[in-house]
Amino acid sequence: MLPTGFIQELLSRVDVVEVVGRHVELKRAGTVHKGLCPFHGEKSPSFTVSPSRQTYHCFGCGAHGDAIRFLMENQGLGFMDAVRDLAQRAGVTVPEGDASPEERARAAEQREKNHTLSDVLARAGDHYKAMLKATPRAVDYLKRRGLTGEIAARFGLGYAPAGWRNLASVFARYDDPLLVEAGLVIVQGEDDQQKRYDRFRDRIMFPIRSVRGDVIGFGGRVIDEGEPKYLNSPETPLFVKGRELYGLYEARAALRDAGYALVVEGYMDVVALAQSGLGHAVATLGTACTAEHVTKLFRFTDQVVFSFDGDAAGRRAAARALEAALPHATDLRTIRFLFLPPEHDPDSFVREQGAAAFEQQVAAAVPLSRMLLQTAQVDCDLSLAEGRARLLAQAKPMIELLPVGALREQLLAEVALAGGTTVEQLRVLWGPAAAPRASPAKPQPAARPVPRRTALARHAATLLDRAVWLLLQQSSLWQEIGADEHERLAAQPAPFGTFFALLDRCIHDHGVLSRSGLLEALGLAAADDADLTALLSRSAALHDLADGIDALADLRALLLRLQLQQVKDELTALIEAGEQSGEAMARRDQLIARQRELSAAVAAGEPQRSERRL
Repeated sequence: MLPTGFIQELLSRVDVVEVVGRHVELKRAGTVHKGLCPFHGEKSPSFTVSPSRQTYHCFGCGAHGDAIRFLMENQGLGFMDAVRDLAQRAGVTVPEGDASPEERARAAEQREKNHTLSDVLARAGDHYKAMLKATPRAVDYLKRRGLTGEIAARFGLGYAPAGWRNLASVFARYDDPLLVEAGLVIVQGEDDQQKRYDRFRDRIMFPIRSVRGDVIGFGGRVIDEGEPKYLNSPETPLFVKGRELYGLYEARAALRDAGYALVVEGYMDVVALAQSGLGHAVATLGTACTAEHVTKLFRFTDQVVFSFDGDAAGRRAAARALEAALPHATDLRTIRFLFLPPEHDPDSFVREQGAAAFEQQVAAAVPLSRMLLQTAQVDCDLSLAEGRARLLAQAKPMIELLPVGALREQLLAEVALAGGTTVEQLRVLWGPAAAPRASPAKPQPAARPVPRRTALARHAATLLDRAVWLLLQQSSLWQEIGADEHERLAAQPAPFGTFFALLDRCIHDHGVLSRSGLLEALGLAAADDADLTALLSRSAALHDLADGIDALADLRALLLRLQLQQVKDELTALIEAGEQSGEAMARRDQLIARQRELSAAVAAGEPQRSERRL
């Protein structure tokens, strides 16, 4: 658990302009910096970064937050990963909780080693890119595949020459153990009989990047005939095939624009689709889709389409992807499966028939619900009792993987119908596997003593404190307010913004939860954040919602006042920016008018709110 105040101390030691500037080209405009928003497509900059407030704000899409939130949203990092990233830049040690001094030392040593390995791989990547430019044969190959220099540069493509020891000219010590550990050099034999040679030879090189953009491995494809056609880096401390997705770093912005991720099977599929304007494709790395792959994808989007060849091997791969995706199939997520004609893969299809035809194929992709039923019916003769029994047996483990929700219940009903039985009979037959559960199928923290509940004095209850309290009392209120309000709340300073973001994720994944269930789920997620844990404890100690209080009206009144504050902040930022364009002046007038409107609305509601007590 992070100690109280650590996050604020960390943010005070980093400069949000420097953090954002690593990913967005910023130019000074008065007292702020401006650039093109990384969260939505735009041609003129509406994205500002304020050094004085240490926040960013987009006047186009409303994106807002601090340095930690930027890394989480832009890089797809988890909260602790974003904290560690900032701490490393600031030279701050992240408290390791209950870890022993030996464990902390080992962790620090491993982080330093990973950093060194990343440098080695980046240097090799630069060499491969230089070799591509100097090798007409490799350039001609890419041109024949329909790729331009622009797309090759975007993905950092390179070429590993045909020699056995080309990297000896790149690194001062060819016998450096780091070259072997990074997967760049192979060693055969022992002691004096050792032979060293480059792993990648005469191959087009595809750098595999982490979501931060660091090179963590390579994939190489032969130019002419040869086996294996594709060769990946071995697993290293940086690179684990079951966790990484090729092209995810490059696809981040396109994922937001397209609204879904397209998962394919090869590097060339990803690059060819990007060349055709479909930049939201990623690829697994020579392994079946895993639960970690799916988890990573859902950090960026709520819709995933898996694309497979239409042959038997493609169907088997789809079944494995289905198994990995089922635990993540909440009611508000969409998972589909695309099967191309047997003679095509995405690369050949889009080159032959074009991007529009490929998007038509995507539109006709099989939804997860139908895929589950089709998989359960494999080798089942439903005209026979034996076939129907087999269907039920094959469906059971898949139903068990689904999270609690309406989708699970509907699929249970469809499986029962296809199996010639009823949901009630199926519940008896399957027992707990088919029983409706009241809470998410997640490991829950040990029960905590319920704090004594006390009334909170009016002067001590801030607007955000009260909003937290109301939503803990009635989490259904979250679904009654709009997406704009969700964003406004999630953009509030920590720990409040963190609370609202986690609340949104809990309800998104599991639906409305009881007060106790919500506290348990949020408590589990807040285990590493002392400030958030303190907020939950403080809110849990308050009394229940009194009869006669209109909780929704109260919450909307609070949101009105928060919106007024946001308008004031945007107006101040606009004035500080010193922007004198017609568009800026029009926006200023709009904000002034909106400020007056909201101030009047807040003033009109004050008598009613003054009568309420928390």
